[in-house]
Amino acid sequence: MQDLNNINTVATLFEGERNFIANASNLSSFIIHTIPNLNWAGFYFVDGDELILGPFNGKPACIRIVLGNGVCGTAANNRETIVVENVHAFPGHIACDAASQSEIVIPIVHEGILYGVFDIDSPILNRFSDAEREYLENCVSALVRSSDIRKLSLYYSIDTNQK
Repeated sequence: MQDLNNINTVATLFEGERNFIANASNLSSFIIHTIPNLNWAGFYFVDGDELILGPFNGKPACIRIVLGNGVCGTAANNRETIVVENVHAFPGHIACDAASQSEIVIPIVHEGILYGVFDIDSPILNRFSDAEREYLENCVSALVRSSDIRKLSLYYSIDTNQK
């Protein structure tokens, strides 16, 4: 398992690269291969009033999620991390992979602008600890610091005037 106290390992993934999508791709792969008992790790980006699928590792996923729907849409709307111990108990959960039992979703916010979410699923109930939550939030922060996130608005309908 990845040393949850060493965020420097994650930062090395992004050395010399500013492209957010390339770095997000590497982060999703790194997470699913270093944290045990995961079945999906990936990104959704804001596109108008929806989240649209971005780089991920795992089975094919839902392509679009309306903001406010499911765990991803709720985390995006609230702009706060959501940890769900049992996805079947979450009202309005969107089941992209029937094997998923628990989930954590971290919103990607920079300078008050919502760009998307980082979504991680597990086939194990109550999978995500507080330490993993903090680690994953730090991973997203490292990704944002290391990348030119503003360029996402060239490809997606992101309201850069929101705050």
